[in-house]
Amino acid sequence: MKLASLKAGGRDGALIVVSKDVTRAVTAQAVAPTLQAALDDWATLAPRLERLSDELNDGAAANVFPFDPQAAAAPLPRAYQWADGSAYLNHVSLVRRARGAEMPADFHHEPLIYQGGSDVMLGPCNPIAVETADWGIDFEAELAVITDDVPQAVFTPAASDHIKLVMLVNDVSLRNLIPGELAKGFGFFQSKPPSAFSPVAVTPAELGAAWRGAKACLPLLSFVNGKAFGRPDAGVGMAFDFAELIAHAARTRPLSAGTIVGSGTVSNRQADATGAALENGGLGHSCIAEARLMEKIEQGAPATPFLAFGDRVRIEMLDEQKRSIFGAIDQVVTRAGSYPSDGSD
Repeated sequence: MKLASLKAGGRDGALIVVSKDVTRAVTAQAVAPTLQAALDDWATLAPRLERLSDELNDGAAANVFPFDPQAAAAPLPRAYQWADGSAYLNHVSLVRRARGAEMPADFHHEPLIYQGGSDVMLGPCNPIAVETADWGIDFEAELAVITDDVPQAVFTPAASDHIKLVMLVNDVSLRNLIPGELAKGFGFFQSKPPSAFSPVAVTPAELGAAWRGAKACLPLLSFVNGKAFGRPDAGVGMAFDFAELIAHAARTRPLSAGTIVGSGTVSNRQADATGAALENGGLGHSCIAEARLMEKIEQGAPATPFLAFGDRVRIEMLDEQKRSIFGAIDQVVTRAGSYPSDGSD
């Protein structure tokens, strides 16, 4: 089953069911007005949504309309919680090395996770709006899951049962703001503007055999200005699967239905910058920071620039038959409006 939210539905979107080929849709308003409402009563409403999905894919649904990603909000336009992990240790190692930070002593044994802003989630085609390119604008291609209600201190095996939907994420980072912000000891805030999500969220069953061990075992594709940038396998190098991330997040608190848990930037270990290049048969990268660090190590200085105004980022995952699973995140970097000054700074 594939679900999406239309912007026309207001701040929380209007729930629709989308076809397997991500081209057609039908309203789900008779079942639930929003995705959050469906998640709040998932056990009762999911079977009804599944029946609607079957009718749509079998050609038996009424009032079918073309699905337009431009009209899609994030599946959850605002969420009760956005907890983003960093489960790919190769990425953790590279980005910390880039900013001269030490690795946590227990990073092999306990997931890293931070609580991000969840009041504004961008649709798949919303712009990346930033005040200045001097902040080091970067994309981060990730996956995320949406849960139902998760009890506090849930055991890892049971946590898998609480994964209801899977989607793609562009967790935008402002790299030049991160070191100073983290040095204050209070974590990310200004360096993490709103994240964007794929047009549709899908049930794990939609991934078929590619959903193994609470991981999506397929390449995650990234493009910058139409040129392929990365295709690492999301099932490789994920030291902590989604069940482990959920259990870690719920260790001291319950998680409400509609909680989004991210994987962190998908990253596969590669020997060097030359070998990692897609044109040399490598896997590329799911963010610019990784490419820059590997270039610095091998060549003495980074060569790949961060994003500039007008640049376009596309993130997508295809199944074994090369069909889009989630639709694509497709964003352009734009200049945000300047803030009025009160003279205090």
